[in-house]
Amino acid sequence: MPGFVGAVQIISIGGSGIFNVGDVFQLHPVSSSKVFSGAGSFNTGDHIAVTNHYSATNTYDNDTVDQGIMFTL
Repeated sequence: MPGFVGAVQIISIGGSGIFNVGDVFQLHPVSSSKVFSGAGSFNTGDHIAVTNHYSATNTYDNDTVDQGIMFTL
């Protein structure tokens, strides 16, 4: 159902963001990232005790291209 939209101010849109005004059937924002982190980095919750005597993150990536996100629906 069409409608009238008043003034719109966009400050910024991220790299995988979508801005739409009007009717739409489907939107597919797609993004990709590679994350390197050490031991115990992504622990969440209450009262977590993590003991890491030695933590080394290997960031060596010998391939030049990872899997692409083209044609992803």
